[in-house]
Amino acid sequence: MNTLFTPNAHPRRAMLAALVAGQVLALLALWLFFPLQLFPSLGDVFRALGDLITTQGLLPELWASLLTAFQALGIATVLALFISYLTALPFFRPLAFAASKLRYLTLTGLTFFMALLLSSGHQVKLSVLVFGATVYLVTGMTRVILSTTQEELDHARTLGLGEWGSFWEVVVRGKLADMLEVVRQNFAIIWTLITLVETLYQSEGGIGLLLYKQNRYLHLDGVVAIQLVILAVGVAQDYGFEALRRSFFPYAGLGAAT
Repeated sequence: MNTLFTPNAHPRRAMLAALVAGQVLALLALWLFFPLQLFPSLGDVFRALGDLITTQGLLPELWASLLTAFQALGIATVLALFISYLTALPFFRPLAFAASKLRYLTLTGLTFFMALLLSSGHQVKLSVLVFGATVYLVTGMTRVILSTTQEELDHARTLGLGEWGSFWEVVVRGKLADMLEVVRQNFAIIWTLITLVETLYQSEGGIGLLLYKQNRYLHLDGVVAIQLVILAVGVAQDYGFEALRRSFFPYAGLGAAT
């Protein structure tokens, strides 16, 4: 128990799991027995969740949003990897630098031009998500690539690898676990943006449109229920990416403190 209040301590996983479960139960108990006046009660939220599932198509809308989100993630990841790997050639480093700085652009102004260039609402929605994720992915992936040390490259050269061989083994293959971690961290951007773009382009529905309708008619219990679903799915995705990383790159965490 003392390890929970000791700096830099590493409690056992069972203790951490019990701690998290206890805190969650405490929050639920506070919500159940001491509800806020302007906040829907726990019972109202569960009833709204049941109604959303049975009569308003929450699950199909959630599935549609997930498909769009993963489609955008796949495209954004390929684009970001391509741009980031080009930084191995000094000629292309300004391209990656410029792409990373585009993350300061607001999507509100870009959606107008995307709507003029593209023919369907799905394409506009997808392009907004891809742009929003790519600029952040490029930032993280470029940082991973540029963190490669000279010692790592020299070691590859001593093994008889040329410059391109060293790049392939050290930067491409050697940094795949770090690249997946960048993807995991930045997928949250797509998952939070999707409710916005589904509100702007409503032709295909989605959980964002369902949330907008609940908010528009002041159904606060439905709003909270959908927000909790979005949070739960996001957390599940986060753990899913972490499980993939541990499965495909079990060596990646060997140097981390446990």
